[in-house]
Amino acid sequence: MRVLVTGAAGHIGSAVVPELLRAGHDVVGLARSETSAVTVKELGAEARRGDVADLDGLRAAAADVDAVVHLAYDHDAVHRGDLADAAAADIAVVRALGEALAPNGGTLMGVGMTRTGDADLDRVIDANPRSAVTGELTALADRGVRTLLVAIPPLVHSDRDRGGWLPTLIGIARRAGVSGYVGDGAQHWPAAHTLDLAALYRLGLEQAPSGTTLRGATEPGVTVRAIAERIGRHLDVPAVSVPAERATEHFGPFGAFMAFDFRMDNAETRALVGWEPAHPGVLADLDAGHYFRG
Repeated sequence: MRVLVTGAAGHIGSAVVPELLRAGHDVVGLARSETSAVTVKELGAEARRGDVADLDGLRAAAADVDAVVHLAYDHDAVHRGDLADAAAADIAVVRALGEALAPNGGTLMGVGMTRTGDADLDRVIDANPRSAVTGELTALADRGVRTLLVAIPPLVHSDRDRGGWLPTLIGIARRAGVSGYVGDGAQHWPAAHTLDLAALYRLGLEQAPSGTTLRGATEPGVTVRAIAERIGRHLDVPAVSVPAERATEHFGPFGAFMAFDFRMDNAETRALVGWEPAHPGVLADLDAGHYFRG
């Protein structure tokens, strides 16, 4: 299969590209800079210069492949708290990709999660502006696009992780001199190792039927307090409770995420595509030390 990967040089993309190549797929990585293009080539894929903001260029790139794994996203906007703007831009990207893939019944693999019937989880899904992107992507099935969703957990961790939730929390703890959590810290965050998630992308692309949502958590839920305590231990700072009304003051824009509390079960996904996660959990990965070097 000839596959275009957006965000190919990024945290998750840099693991997905070699996973697809090892399985014999022909991979094209969209690269918005020469530095990214070099990274994509070093991974072994074909680099195609372009940016998801260039919708005409994106349509041309997608028309030349059988499938698109869409990972690029404006994470800088997310960290600034501009969630709605980031989602609106991504809706335009998804529409452009769908227009290019529909004539030949191509596959579009995006990030998202449809409502589940679990009230706690559905509240989190509904509160995320990115759910609008999910709706846009799933609607493409009516136009003949094979649509697949991957529910990426908030904690995707490995030595590739430079700007995710863990580096963000570690940076805040370094600056504040304490490792914080909101309330009693009993909130749960699902987690997955980057390499396990990359394997799921390959298996889903190869096997999952259109309309499938693949749940990418290898750990259904790790408590925020446990994470904060582990970070505090490595930084030699205390882990402390931050009142909910002070979350934004302490955590900045990231404070909006600190009260999230949900779990993500992977049993159905594992059974569907034969996914067998094999890499360390988030606390063990923190103990490996790579997050605290430099």
